[in-house]
Amino acid sequence: MSYLEILQSYHLIALQWIAIGFAVFLLGLSKSGIKGIGIIIVVILALIFGEKTSTGILLPMLICADVFAVIYYNRHAQWDIIKKLLPWMIVGVLIGVWIGNDVSEIIFKRLMAIMIIMSAIVMFYLEIRKSNKVPTNKWFGIVAGFLAGFTTMIGNLAGPISNVYFLAMRYPKNEFIGTAAWLFFIINVFKLPFHFFVWKTVTVETLVLNSVLIPAVIIGFFLGAYIVKLISNVNYRRFILIVTAIGGIILLFR
Repeated sequence: MSYLEILQSYHLIALQWIAIGFAVFLLGLSKSGIKGIGIIIVVILALIFGEKTSTGILLPMLICADVFAVIYYNRHAQWDIIKKLLPWMIVGVLIGVWIGNDVSEIIFKRLMAIMIIMSAIVMFYLEIRKSNKVPTNKWFGIVAGFLAGFTTMIGNLAGPISNVYFLAMRYPKNEFIGTAAWLFFIINVFKLPFHFFVWKTVTVETLVLNSVLIPAVIIGFFLGAYIVKLISNVNYRRFILIVTAIGGIILLFR
C-alpha cells in the first residue's frame, strides 16, 4: 500500500482528523510541562480508535515528545528519584503486558477513572494542608512506581499517578518536568517492543499515521514550553490539580 492509501484505510472524517490533531497538539503541551491534560489526549484517541489500539498509536508520538522534553529540561532532572522509581515502573509495565489482553476494557476504564479521581483528591488534600513535609516511607515510592508503570502500559495513563508523587515530593516546576521527562522517555522506549511484538498495536500503518501527526506534537511542545515559563510554581500546582480531576471525571462518564 502507498502512503496515501494507508492513511485512507483509517476511514477518518474531517472532524475526526481535527480531534486527533488537537489531541496530539495537547500531547506536545503536556510534555513541555503543562501536566494533567494527558488524560484528555487518551480519551480523544480512545474514542476514535478504540481503547487498546489507541495506546499503540499514541506511544511513538509520546517518545517523540519525550526526546524534545529531555533535551529541553535535561539539566533539571533528579536522577536519584529516577533510579528509585524506574525499577518498580518496569515491574508494573511487565505485569501490564501480561494481563493487558485479559482486562475488560469497560472494567479497566472505570477503575482507571476512579484511580485518577482519587489521585486528584489526594493532591487536593496535600495542597490544602500546605505542609512542606515530603513522604519518607519507601513504600510510597514503590507503590507510585508500580502503579505508574502498570497504568502507562495498559492505557498511557500514568500521568495522574506521577503527578501525585512529584507534587507530594514538593518539587519545583522545572525539577518536576525534567525528572518526569527522563523517567517517561526511558519507560516509553522500554514499552515499545511489547507494543510491536506482543500486543501488535504498533505497525507500519500506525507509524505512517504518526508521521503525519508529529508536526502538531512539536508545535504544541514549543508553545507549551513558552507558557510554562510564565506560570508560577503555585499556579502550576493548582493547574495540575484541576485538570487531573476534570480528566478523571471525563473518563468515568465517557
